Amino acid sequence: MSAQPILLQILLRQRQWHRYGIFRAAYDDAARRVDRELVGTAPSRAQLHRWTSGELKRLPYTDHCRVLENMFPGWTADELFAPCPGEVASAPRPRPHSAMADVVAVFPTRADFTCTMPPDALFDHAGDVKAAGLSLNLICQQYPDQRLYGLLENGATLRCLFLDPGGDAIQEREREEGYTDHHLVTLTKLNIEVLSRLRDRLSRAAQDRLALAVYDETLRFGIVLIDGETCVVQPYLPQARGVDSPTFVLRRRPDEPGLYTTFERIYTELWERSRPI
Repeated sequence: MSAQPILLQILLRQRQWHRYGIFRAAYDDAARRVDRELVGTAPSRAQLHRWTSGELKRLPYTDHCRVLENMFPGWTADELFAPCPGEVASAPRPRPHSAMADVVAVFPTRADFTCTMPPDALFDHAGDVKAAGLSLNLICQQYPDQRLYGLLENGATLRCLFLDPGGDAIQEREREEGYTDHHLVTLTKLNIEVLSRLRDRLSRAAQDRLALAVYDETLRFGIVLIDGETCVVQPYLPQARGVDSPTFVLRRRPDEPGLYTTFERIYTELWERSRPI
């Protein structure tokens, strides 16, 4: 292993792309620009570690190199896997335009988002997760119970805020999406029951780290906050299912104005007005 960090490792950290899920999103964005068939070919978490640790004896495959060179214009693959020049390592992180300072990825639908950033990439190493939305399928249906159980028993905290299945707002949303069979009400009740049963199985200390609540207000956003750093935001569009709505990934940057604090505040205010269950 090289005693001096390689350039790729430094550039990933400067751009706030060093967390694996964020890296995959940035990689796929670049892959689309190079060749759409390369979308989904990002290295595994273990491969990325080898790339950034200086352990490689030769360059990655040509297609990987093409995508990386698109992610980091002006640098060749040879340079990216060489020791980082001192002036780059000590340079301040580039300052993006303030209006987009903390937006790191945009997806046209939630399906595109979960394909690029699956729940395991978001939650497997999380220590604090706060979620608000409708049925919270990302946590309740797409992330295995046993993994969630392990996270909570190992010290993670989880706060989930559901749209009240007995309230007026969810009835309005069902009318807007065209449901006549109480589909959203049934799904939300099911997901609340999933987490309630999980909470009953936890140790006493872990039970205190899983909080559930409901709110009855017009549904505007799905919000997931992870470790005070990453925010996944989905607006709910008129007459469109949640899975068909765009999804944005934000990364908190304390020294830059941005959207993270806006959605963090929205979540906090919803939680303060909610009813625990």
